[in-house]
Amino acid sequence: MFGNDRGDGKVDAQEILIVGCGDIGGRTAQGLINAGHSVYGARRNPQNLPDGVQPVTLDVSDKESWQALTLSPDFIVYSVAAGGFAEEAYQAAYSDGIANMLDWLKARQHQPKHILFVSSTSVYGQGEGEEVDENTEPKPAGFAGRIMLQAEERLRKSNLPATSVRFSGIYGPGRDMLIRQVRQGRMAPEIPVMYSNRIHSDDCAGVLNHLLMLAQSGQTLDNIYLATDQASEPIHEVMSWMADILQVIPTEMVESPTRRRASSKRCINKRLLATGYQFIYPTYKDGYIDALKKVKKEIAEEKERAKIYD
Repeated sequence: MFGNDRGDGKVDAQEILIVGCGDIGGRTAQGLINAGHSVYGARRNPQNLPDGVQPVTLDVSDKESWQALTLSPDFIVYSVAAGGFAEEAYQAAYSDGIANMLDWLKARQHQPKHILFVSSTSVYGQGEGEEVDENTEPKPAGFAGRIMLQAEERLRKSNLPATSVRFSGIYGPGRDMLIRQVRQGRMAPEIPVMYSNRIHSDDCAGVLNHLLMLAQSGQTLDNIYLATDQASEPIHEVMSWMADILQVIPTEMVESPTRRRASSKRCINKRLLATGYQFIYPTYKDGYIDALKKVKKEIAEEKERAKIYD
């Protein structure tokens, strides 16, 4: 639970601003609300927020939009999604957005207790299966990683208490591209070996809530955490396991997302584990199995319907 226990079983309520209260932000907000905190969800169009989240209209790339905010939050979670996979969209959402937030805090003469910035392992451009952790020099291979790193640096140089949380590939409800590919009989090649890394969306929220709890209790956070599960595996092995569960015979070799982005690394989460975080889904097998069982049932039902109409 996030908050200081006062000895009467209750916790001190905090005011948290979640900038970009979408999927991950919304999941994070639910945990905070359940713990009794006041949560503000900021989006360009703040509709369909989780129950209990107080809506805030905000365009992170617009300085005037920031200056209109009158909040003085105890904590900020910056969890923005870019408007598309384009350099301009990433620049607006991350580098410019962070800069505008810092200008807003300076103008209000307000220093939050801590800021969490949701970053990405795309800052690591390693492509030969190297192990990477928080001490590895980032070598972004594309604009996404470069701009994420630029945003991290802006935050670090602000000297505000802040942490960048580098999530690996996020999967979960609504993020089922890999399952859909396997269901269609598509398979990543075995050679060359391309390592992939994942984290379930529930664990993304779990990590953010966990780090907020540590910060609020007075513990000093590192400035970077690499947040990924405990199973960095070749993408071919992941898809083969899925195909076995679904009883699907691959009919087409496809270039994996990892290959397209020229990245193959093994992400190490030892620093995060050292904080005491326990994964809800420690590996992709834990996180994907229920969704695969559902898809397998759908495939069986489709086959039965096909028999009826034969």
